[in-house]
Amino acid sequence: MTTLAETPDRPVRVNAVLDAPLSRWLWLVKWILVIPHYVVLFFLWIAFTVVSVIAFFSILFTERYPRALFDFNLGVLRWSWRVAYYSYCALGTDRYPPFSLGEEPGYPARLDIAYPERLSRGLVLVKWWLLAIPHYIVIGFFLGGWHAGWWDGGLVAVLTVIAAVTLAFTEKYPKSLFDLILGFDRWVLRVAAYVSLMTDVYPPFRLDMGGTEPSGAEDLS
Repeated sequence: MTTLAETPDRPVRVNAVLDAPLSRWLWLVKWILVIPHYVVLFFLWIAFTVVSVIAFFSILFTERYPRALFDFNLGVLRWSWRVAYYSYCALGTDRYPPFSLGEEPGYPARLDIAYPERLSRGLVLVKWWLLAIPHYIVIGFFLGGWHAGWWDGGLVAVLTVIAAVTLAFTEKYPKSLFDLILGFDRWVLRVAAYVSLMTDVYPPFRLDMGGTEPSGAEDLS
């Protein structure tokens, strides 16, 4: 695993592949199909919150995020991202998400966060609320709401519905729309990693569109 010291500017990497062909109508019932995932994620996000509190005190006193706790929370974020990508935050694949906290490199939606060897004691006190306020305002517009550790409504949902309707009538998912949606999703995941204390690198106010990270952001695997 690459460490933060080796990737100081881009600790959070979000990559996704738009599958083709996609079913014209499966999106209508994905809300039912993902219910088992939502049930599991509900409990995983309770555990995520508890782990984050423990990590907070660990960073405050030792400047370290315990690796086992970091890997667990990264797993929850990965699981959430796969479910979101399959369902109504992208609809980018019809492959059912695995029930897994692991990396799952064969799945079309991937998330990597470089493990930080040291984290700031001072920042841990303010970054998850005070420093993140500007981002909270922006992603509130993107997402509209928050549930079971993921988002619901807002601009992302509107764009995804437009993509779904276009897919139903043309059998094609507009590439430009996909790139825009992934840019919003990437922004949200960067903020999620920051406020979850998993990195000290402040998320950029930048919409990096497309399924792959910008040039120079190689895969962490």
